[in-house]
Amino acid sequence: MTTALCTPSLAEWAIQHRRYLHQHPELSGEEFETAAYIRKCLEELGIEILDYPAPNVVGFLKGTEGKKTIALRADIDALPIVEDGDKPGYISKRPGVAHVCGHDGHTAILLAAAKWMAENRQEVKSNVLFLFQSSEEMLPSGAEKLVAQGAIDQADAVFGLHLWQPFEKGKIGITYGAMMASADDYRIVIEGKGGHGSMPHETVDPIYIASHIIGALQGIVGRRMNAIEPVVISVGKIEAGTTYNIIPSQAFMSGTFRTHSESTRQALAAEMKSTVEGICAAFGAKGTLEVDWGTPALVNDKEMSQFVERVVTENIGSDLLVHVDPVMGGEDFSYYLQKKPGAYVFIGMNSEKSAYPHHHPRFDIDEEAIPTAVNLFIQLVREFA
Repeated sequence: MTTALCTPSLAEWAIQHRRYLHQHPELSGEEFETAAYIRKCLEELGIEILDYPAPNVVGFLKGTEGKKTIALRADIDALPIVEDGDKPGYISKRPGVAHVCGHDGHTAILLAAAKWMAENRQEVKSNVLFLFQSSEEMLPSGAEKLVAQGAIDQADAVFGLHLWQPFEKGKIGITYGAMMASADDYRIVIEGKGGHGSMPHETVDPIYIASHIIGALQGIVGRRMNAIEPVVISVGKIEAGTTYNIIPSQAFMSGTFRTHSESTRQALAAEMKSTVEGICAAFGAKGTLEVDWGTPALVNDKEMSQFVERVVTENIGSDLLVHVDPVMGGEDFSYYLQKKPGAYVFIGMNSEKSAYPHHHPRFDIDEEAIPTAVNLFIQLVREFA
């Protein structure tokens, strides 16, 4: 194992930038001040800024050999959440907007890695792309946009990481294959026939029909999909009616569905559509299902996952590496992995300081996990040649 390359002074530099970013969060697609801040940091480090529209920022560092190009990504957006908790000196200064997922940490980690590489260019053999990406939390995806604009066309591999609250602090988690789920939303409209609650036989009750659809959706998971394929369908919202004794003419339902493969994703959407239409028709109603397609499943490349494992084992510590189970959360890093081989990594930070889950108003990162993440990015670049 080599000596940690993220020195205490570099870690402190990263923490100071993280705390500034935490105080000045911006929502997806609106991160123009954040982008300007990142550009200034990169320019001061002597890193070239490539010509991509803000609020995305792409930096480039030419390697001593330049035979290969490695891309590293950090997401930069915050969430529309009112922050809470004891965060002296760095709580959000923007009411209703907060970094309660860890993206401020990811940005600071990549900035710190860029600083080390700018100051140690002789140890950077491959070219490096620094992707500071807008709009991970909300569509349209910043990753999808950068891929479409050709930002990783010249990359041989792409890597990203997430400070992960559910995972033991200091550990580095990797998965071979599917690691995170596709994240798609749906909306169901049930058109029945309204009437008085005392005469249901003269109506086509969309609320009653909705109750059948809810059960049937879970039946798809249990009886229509392959049992070894992870599938989730959740109903998150139901709207119907205006008063207690009137059966409405319409009901609306919406929710999310998640899978770990594209084939299962498409099959699930088709099953949901036929189920909604069939149940509604059986009761004399009309049912429609509309899908808002989100991010595809995040599937790590096997060889790149093996590369991460080797780098961690040989350069950071074999005791820190953990093979983690896939999760059903979504992440638009998946768009990069559809285009290029690469891997996504979890950096554990569960502790007393980081005791609340991602997206909770009291969420905070444990800054002691930052050096591990900076070291990982640096070592990936040093070994990628």
